[in-house]
Amino acid sequence: MAARAEDLRDPSAAGSAGSGRGGAEGSGGSAGLGAPRAPGVFGEDGEFGERAALAADAEDSVCRREEFLLPPAPASCGYSEVAYFAGNSLGLQPRAVRAALSAELDDWALHAVEGHHRAAHPWLPYHAELREDAAALVGAAPEETVVMNSLTVNLHLMMATFYRPAGERTRIVIEDHAFSSDSYAVRSQAVHHGLDPDETVVRLRPRPGEDCLRTEDIVDYLAREGHRVALVLLGGVNYLTGEFLDIPAVTAAGHAAGCVVGWDLAHAAGNVPLALHDWDVDFAAWCSYKYLNAGPGAVAGCFVHRRHVTDPELPRLAGWWSTEQATRFEMRPELVPVPTADAWQISNPPILAMAPVRVSLRMFAETGMAALRERSLALTGYLERLLAEVARDRPLEIVTPADPARRGAQLSLRVIGGADAADAAAVAARLHETHGVLADVRRPDVIRLAPVPMYSTFHDCWRAAAALAEEVNPV
Repeated sequence: MAARAEDLRDPSAAGSAGSGRGGAEGSGGSAGLGAPRAPGVFGEDGEFGERAALAADAEDSVCRREEFLLPPAPASCGYSEVAYFAGNSLGLQPRAVRAALSAELDDWALHAVEGHHRAAHPWLPYHAELREDAAALVGAAPEETVVMNSLTVNLHLMMATFYRPAGERTRIVIEDHAFSSDSYAVRSQAVHHGLDPDETVVRLRPRPGEDCLRTEDIVDYLAREGHRVALVLLGGVNYLTGEFLDIPAVTAAGHAAGCVVGWDLAHAAGNVPLALHDWDVDFAAWCSYKYLNAGPGAVAGCFVHRRHVTDPELPRLAGWWSTEQATRFEMRPELVPVPTADAWQISNPPILAMAPVRVSLRMFAETGMAALRERSLALTGYLERLLAEVARDRPLEIVTPADPARRGAQLSLRVIGGADAADAAAVAARLHETHGVLADVRRPDVIRLAPVPMYSTFHDCWRAAAALAEEVNPV
């Protein structure tokens, strides 16, 4: 169950009890509610009041907040913990990670090289221990999934196999708001093949005056120009807007045009339900440090559809761990690829980096994406209602799709400008410093708020909306 507001309030913080910043005095006689007090509809009572948020948290049985470590809030804000909305950039640390890392260090000390076989979680097949949980997370068969490398490295490995430009079919299609790393990766792949990246990489843009791509516009482009497209590589959930693209519809349209279709799931894995095998996706890659809470630079994941993993003729970049385990230590010069996604794995797994991933994936397996998605829809819907009230007379607009089916656990808020709100970064800084609300900024004008269903609370959402109501002046 989520923490109560009184558990989060720091009685030693400057401006606490007796100052109107969360103590019994100056808070309308409501000792125990959070601080600071917000104006208007974001007070204690009513539809948007603090009591309603606390009541929703009291009824929650899915949130696992107590199993995570939250950063402390600035001392002056009146809370002991931040309201954390940057999990779409870096997830919080599960408390169990420290013990998992210590166990691997103990096995290293105790067994040295024999830990490959004798550790509690033997190192030689360590990556295989993560396979089933990773597969369940993305809707794949275990043999289609492997945990390895980092996201962009995996994208390059996938493109080494699946981007095979020939004749007029050379283009790579991405979204205009693709994450920078994806842009760099596909442009470098074009150069690697001797192509002009400005001609080869097609960036699909939303319609004029809109922020999000429409599925019908992607499908229409592929119907018209797909004969020139070798690879479609889009983000499952867009990092900037939070839009959840229609993966099965786009994949089907790409295949109908003869294209290979891959997906960057950095903001989708652990965020939205996925069914990569059933959707017939060719390949996908994701990171583990955002919604999967496996730590900064955590080991990533990769999916390759079964029809490809059983094709020994596919070109791959290979290494020691790409060959079958039975003959790996015979040190043969010739590779014997395995009929699984492991055939794309190059190096032995980094155990100390994989331990947090194992912890995280187990938590997702225990809770289940269905329950997390249900809670996500409730949290994000509640935050949307609060933000709509804030934006009603302030220079703010939500750019994330209003349809819950078209978004994940993120609402992106554009700061339009005017009265103390010309700079999104300045607004976000005040949210953190004054109210203990930690959000993510994408310059020049977008604040991203991610109510992560594994640990965020309804009271966090209330704190964010109340803070914005104080820090962004009405127009």
